[in-house]
Amino acid sequence: MSQTTRQSKDEIRSRHRTIRLGLQPEALSAAASGIARHGLSWAATIADGRPATFTAYLGVAHEPPTLALIAALHEAGHKVLLPVCEPDRGLSWVLWNPDSEFVRSRYAPIKEPAGERHGLEAIRGVAGLFLPATAVDMSGNRIGQGGGYYDKFLADAEAAGLQAPRAAVIYDSELLPASSIPVEGFDRPVDAALTPSGLVRLS
Repeated sequence: MSQTTRQSKDEIRSRHRTIRLGLQPEALSAAASGIARHGLSWAATIADGRPATFTAYLGVAHEPPTLALIAALHEAGHKVLLPVCEPDRGLSWVLWNPDSEFVRSRYAPIKEPAGERHGLEAIRGVAGLFLPATAVDMSGNRIGQGGGYYDKFLADAEAAGLQAPRAAVIYDSELLPASSIPVEGFDRPVDAALTPSGLVRLS
């Protein structure tokens, strides 16, 4: 990773995190509703209207709120797997239900579901992936949270033959023009950006 590229990504991430800190509770509530509605519609489309399994994550603080999406998926009959951070930037997965408890991660500044953990085999049959991001461009390039967990997960999933569609969850202002985000060897593109205003398919 070159110093120029690293600074470029860090600058984009830092700018959007600063904007997020200014969001008021009413804006977060509206964002939660929009993300849930449009995310559920995308799930129904790619699963052909049948119950399926999706990965998601819990947005915390000023991240795009996803709990309403997780609940909506469950209410629609889908199974939802949420990540747990492991050593060496690994992820395991816990099946969520409305009684699930969340605990502070030992390895990242996030909340994780308590429960039985599953490895990569748990996501082999998923219909789609809802991914965290701080920005996405119209070319499908994504900037994550900076920890590298999803970079490793997506590479491992790709190596295991997982071809499920990927939607990055962001705010509307975080969808950038094509080729705005530097691309490195470990980056994996996403198929769509899920925002409070709708789902944007990317190329």
